[in-house]
Amino acid sequence: PNVIIIYSDDLGMGDLSCYGATAVSTPNIDKLAANGIRFTDSHSSAATCTPSRFSLLTGSYAFRNDAAILPGDAPLLIRPETPTMAGMFQQAGYRTAVIGKWHLGLGDGYPDWNGTLKPGPLEIGFDYAFVIPATLDRVPTVYVENHGVYQLDPNDPITVNYNKKVGNWPTGTERPDLLKVNADLQHSNTIVDSISRIGYMTGGTAALWKDQEIPAIFLSKVDSFINRNEGSPFFLYFSLTDIHVPRDPHPRFKGATAMGVRGDAIVQTDWTVGELVRLLERTNLLENTIVIFTSDNGPVLDDGYADEAEELIGSHDPSAGFRGGKYSAYEAGTRMPTIFYWKGSVDPQVSDALLSQVDFYASFARLLNHELLDNEAPDSYELWDVLTGNATAGRETMLTESFTMSVRRGKWKYIAPWRKPTPAWLDNKRIETGLQQEAQLFNLQNDKEEATNLIEDEPEKHREMGQLLEGILSGATRPGFKKI
Repeated sequence: PNVIIIYSDDLGMGDLSCYGATAVSTPNIDKLAANGIRFTDSHSSAATCTPSRFSLLTGSYAFRNDAAILPGDAPLLIRPETPTMAGMFQQAGYRTAVIGKWHLGLGDGYPDWNGTLKPGPLEIGFDYAFVIPATLDRVPTVYVENHGVYQLDPNDPITVNYNKKVGNWPTGTERPDLLKVNADLQHSNTIVDSISRIGYMTGGTAALWKDQEIPAIFLSKVDSFINRNEGSPFFLYFSLTDIHVPRDPHPRFKGATAMGVRGDAIVQTDWTVGELVRLLERTNLLENTIVIFTSDNGPVLDDGYADEAEELIGSHDPSAGFRGGKYSAYEAGTRMPTIFYWKGSVDPQVSDALLSQVDFYASFARLLNHELLDNEAPDSYELWDVLTGNATAGRETMLTESFTMSVRRGKWKYIAPWRKPTPAWLDNKRIETGLQQEAQLFNLQNDKEEATNLIEDEPEKHREMGQLLEGILSGATRPGFKKI
């Protein structure tokens, strides 16, 4: 079958009506859930974007590569010699593509925005790439197609700098009157499309994106890729920019909810999924295509822009009753909406199996009859039967990363102590990060909200979970993995 992973951005489990949301309706995603496997204890590997994406594509916990949130001008994080899930599909005869948000770096050293951006996705297993380099709130605000900036005029070269202003384009602090939405100081650098961003840039005017057009442009590239490869199986990593800030959905979605632009961006996300499914139906590919829908990390309301996400939230709970959100070691940081859909090939059900996105790699290896190399996917567990609803027992243990490390074993969750300074930019996020100087231990079966720290009451369990974490940190966890 074809395989599509739809990777939304900053979407919480409680943001979808199939997971209980009532302030917003997501009928297209709900339809996938109603006819597929809807997971309730499935996790991204980290509570932030770059580490989760690294783990998804490599089958490795991100700390093994010191992966953290990258600036917009970072070099390629996944080195070309690293085995990837895309490369595995490619070796199995699939055509492979990444379309959407990248945020894994480009090039060696400082990216050459006016030349060849290499290495990049094409050097780590993708046949085609159409991406935004980092995030919506970071420069350069351009698309990259394969090895170069899309629609770049060579007579208008791009200059990017994250340390000082370049050129004469106004910034948010200089010209707040030009802004669609006010921003905090971090997000008040160069203004593009009436929105101030992180970092400074000038040039590349013909290549600049317009935020409201991004979903439709991504879908057009998906359409072209699928039609270009008719007759060949394909793997598509479709990485959405919604609902990350700055949230500026297309006018057709404005006012779709009472929650302002964050709620409207959720509706836009659902529309994007619906358009993709309709494309598969038009091309008679739906029955032979696996679709996974999930998110990279938990939800956040105020993430740098005064878009009224907090003021208009009402009774909506993006975290679905769990504690924390994006950046957090608590459950809402990594517990993701996750739906596995394969029309006619899986029985609709709800699964509470413990699952990590790092497991997609080894699980699809089984589908492809691919024998993992000794040094491939060091933390990925083969859970194909769990993904397809033919088994209920998922992982026994699992690590998740925020700034500190957390580990799950069954109903128990341990959060390691954090004794470093907390990044100052976290202060205004109004999310419980879980970063405490003392260790934390929770029984999630009885305490979904992680309200009662049992570290003093359960000394044996404290010791056991601490040792488990040390073991994971010391080396690869996949059975049969050999470092070479």
